[in-house]
Amino acid sequence: MNYSPRQVVDELDKYIVGQSKAKRAVAIALRNRYRRSQLSKELREEITPKNIIMRGPTGVGKTEIARRLARLVKAPFIKIEATKYTEVGYVGRDVESMVRDLVEVSVRLVKDEKAHEMQAKVAPTVENRIVDAICDTLRAQDQQVERNQVVEDYRQGKFENLNIDILVQETAKPMLAIGGPGIDLGSMFDGIMPTRRKKRKMPVNRAREIVTAEECDRVIDNDNVNAEAIRRAEEEGIIFIDEIDKIIGKGGSSNNQDVSREGVQRDILPIVEGSTVSTKYGNVKTDFILFIASGAFHVSRIEDMIPELQGRFPIRVDLDNLTKEDFKKILAETKNSLIFQYSSILKVDNIDLKFTDDALDEIAEMAVAENETSENIGARRLHTIMELLLEDISFNASGDHPMLEVKIDRAYVQNAFKETKKKFDLKKYVL
Repeated sequence: MNYSPRQVVDELDKYIVGQSKAKRAVAIALRNRYRRSQLSKELREEITPKNIIMRGPTGVGKTEIARRLARLVKAPFIKIEATKYTEVGYVGRDVESMVRDLVEVSVRLVKDEKAHEMQAKVAPTVENRIVDAICDTLRAQDQQVERNQVVEDYRQGKFENLNIDILVQETAKPMLAIGGPGIDLGSMFDGIMPTRRKKRKMPVNRAREIVTAEECDRVIDNDNVNAEAIRRAEEEGIIFIDEIDKIIGKGGSSNNQDVSREGVQRDILPIVEGSTVSTKYGNVKTDFILFIASGAFHVSRIEDMIPELQGRFPIRVDLDNLTKEDFKKILAETKNSLIFQYSSILKVDNIDLKFTDDALDEIAEMAVAENETSENIGARRLHTIMELLLEDISFNASGDHPMLEVKIDRAYVQNAFKETKKKFDLKKYVL
């Protein structure tokens, strides 16, 4: 999708508060991909993505920016933890597995799109299989069955919760995956061993989902799916490397642990720089994958990375700490905000939550104070506060009463956090 940078930022603003520098950086990187796609093939080969490294405390939106960006353009996206990887020759995951994981996501993305396109085509076959199973089930219950009437009732949704016995493909059990070149023992025998089927009992609505997936999989050309998935992973893929600061040693130190960390950096370097990784779907070039790295960098600095890897992340963005106003916006103004989520959940049990503006002020002040006096966990602090604030209401709500309006104001919040407030007051006197 050819969003302009301004449109990308506007979309991100719906979900993420502040951090305009980071939003602008990713929006420009995304638009540059579209610009590159409009050039001649010869010139496209010369232009590589400008990778981004974000520096900022936890909970300020680093991961969410990358995730929302990928969702916006329906691009293959994975988030990986840098600490999961070990240097080649040690026990642990090798860095090439991040590319294989990206291809798996891409295959699933393309297959879902193709299945959606094929649903209308396979609908008659699916209906026949379900209706046959319904007829067999009704006959087993000694009921008189007329197929035309069953078809009509099925289309009207009268059998949705009826349990039927239907023959479906047996779900393959996950098998051992070997590291290195990405050999999956489970996939080695695909197409050689016959597909096993078994009879399962399930409701009609669930059976329709499974049978539709089976029929779509039967008519989809997997070779085309795999080729398109590899193309998307190479041209549109985004790999988000979180906690990259944890594989960077302190400047000037040279203990064994720091040497191992440097080894992981050296292993990541060729992936970011551009190399070919073997996967079970085919070879994947990483030259044009966009890499976004992030970390808090409390102990180490970006400058402590090995110089070669530093050079592969030319765009550096600092993210700001969240203020009281930011917390208020997160609570009430973002799309599907926290207040909206909690209100919607409790409406299921006939509780209509109403938050006053001064209650939001109080919650935001508490979040800022908690982050200052204990570990700064950013916007995640709001989840902790909201859970404690609504604990009694959530526990006592049962749904067997008429709709009740519950007003949450400043006094309610202060009463719920009396002990916490005392802790803040005492901390003023700790030297």
